[in-house]
Amino acid sequence: MTFISTRAILLFSFTSGLTAIATVLIIYFCLSYVSFGELTSIVVAILFITILYSLLILIYRIFLMFLPLHEGVIKPGSKLEFTYHFYLLNYLIFFNSLTKTHVIPIPLRRLIYQLLGATFGKHSYCSGAILDPPLTRIGSHSLLGHDCVVFAHAIESDRLLYHAAIHIGNHVTVGAKAIIMPGVTIEDHAIVAAGAVVTKGTVIGNGELWAGVPAKRIRRLF
Repeated sequence: MTFISTRAILLFSFTSGLTAIATVLIIYFCLSYVSFGELTSIVVAILFITILYSLLILIYRIFLMFLPLHEGVIKPGSKLEFTYHFYLLNYLIFFNSLTKTHVIPIPLRRLIYQLLGATFGKHSYCSGAILDPPLTRIGSHSLLGHDCVVFAHAIESDRLLYHAAIHIGNHVTVGAKAIIMPGVTIEDHAIVAAGAVVTKGTVIGNGELWAGVPAKRIRRLF
């Protein structure tokens, strides 16, 4: 994996600093001109975190609107590498801790993943970790179990880094602590057993049960 580019670090530092300053100014304005009574330090801290993350997500989404992540190999020195580095810095420093905590309720975690770029159909939820939300698409009525991990990136040597989108269909169940690797497609009504490791590029067919390390087809469910 290449070192994070200086341009990405500078842009990240600038946007993060600007966001922090904007957050302080917003809170100062609120406390100065709007009567809240006597706010405790805990309330002020919650207000700061809420405003800060709202602005960070807004900047992140605007950036990805103009420079989206794409599937394929990320070549050193390319525009895609710059995009990935800026995305990576935001995710590792700000969003990773936000999405991996078990304090946030599951329905709210779904909303956070959507704000970060993941696609969810109706009544689908994830109680695990989605590491590349912009490249993760989940259908309707699907459940991703406790502490499962879904990631759409792969590092196969010190120089080869690539993305491959993950597609999860409707009425799919991914068991607790299962791992879904890049380029995986899980069709409708399929089940991935708890603890299974679905290797990159695997296609799980409609109504199939997969289990094991690496995951293999066990049987059809119907």
